[in-house]
Amino acid sequence: DWRGDPASALLEVLDPQQNHAFRDHYLDVDFDLSEVFFICTANTLSTIPPALRDRMEVIEIDGYTEYEKLRIAQEYLVPRQVRVNGLKPGEGAFEDEAIRAIIRDYTREAGVRNLEREIGRALRKVATHIARCQAECDLVVDAGRVREYLGKPRYRDDALLRTELPGVVTGLAWTPTGGEVLFVEARVMADRGGLILTGQLGDVMKESARIALSYVQGELGHLGLPEDALTDRSVHLHVPAGAIPKDGPSAGVALVTAVASVLSQQPARGDVAMTGEVTLQGQVLPIGGIKQKVLAAHRHGLKTVILPRANEIDLDEVPEEIRNELTFVLVEHVSEVLDVALARSVPFQAESQQLDAEELSLGGNGRSRSPSGAPVHD
Repeated sequence: DWRGDPASALLEVLDPQQNHAFRDHYLDVDFDLSEVFFICTANTLSTIPPALRDRMEVIEIDGYTEYEKLRIAQEYLVPRQVRVNGLKPGEGAFEDEAIRAIIRDYTREAGVRNLEREIGRALRKVATHIARCQAECDLVVDAGRVREYLGKPRYRDDALLRTELPGVVTGLAWTPTGGEVLFVEARVMADRGGLILTGQLGDVMKESARIALSYVQGELGHLGLPEDALTDRSVHLHVPAGAIPKDGPSAGVALVTAVASVLSQQPARGDVAMTGEVTLQGQVLPIGGIKQKVLAAHRHGLKTVILPRANEIDLDEVPEEIRNELTFVLVEHVSEVLDVALARSVPFQAESQQLDAEELSLGGNGRSRSPSGAPVHD
């Protein structure tokens, strides 16, 4: 139409019943588009009308890993920015650790657009330094100079610090720009307020929170807590970054662990991240976005990732160099999650649920360990 709505135009163009005589309403001319192959790109699917999305074959392209970004930067971005900023070839070289520092502390993105922008900023400082140099100076940018040139880091990996207190758990989330770490906080208060939820949670995530609380209420005895631990008390669950909407079922295990942690006053392990949907019976169901979530855990320096056992096959999508640096715990029941995440001295056993957890170490000696530390043979 005259307002130029691209979705409406594409809806007509992609209709096989009429695109052999597609009419351009501006030129008032018919075009035969029946043999045209259309390739469309988008940052997110949520803004594409369902009718239009139904006529497309969606191919999702994952974001780059840190290793891939490093290679792209050293082979393409740095040479291009050296040229753009008036430096000679060889001037303004970056050490690998300097590139990694920019990736981790100054950019959080699926691609490399901001990475190139920050490299350009640093190289302009290098050019200024060289211009002021009386004699010849061959300046190499190392990790120390990155902060000098780019200022205070924009991002911090504070998972270990934030989980020092009981009731705070590290979860994993998926966004259109890749995976991200998601913190879940729980607090118990002496009133009859029931369940309080904050953090811009969507309907599905609110249901996950209710399921988590109901499950813990039914298993208080097996947690080593008195049966009246929640009597005349309310539970407040909060997911920080309150300005960002959040939804989906994959925070179920983190919600259960946060409630169990605050009730038992046992802090969650700071080096553990988790994701998975939980049922009222405590079963852990598979979820999506495994590759992106694992990459986020690795980027934040976490060492152990708890995943649904049904998602084991999805680990094949994770680059080998990332798998080799992480330990994966595959679980079927939330009791296994609590044994690992809360580091309990006495393993938690849910009634009628005696399931074994398998901890996969996909690099190194090829052996696995159970959550209790005993070897498990493949």
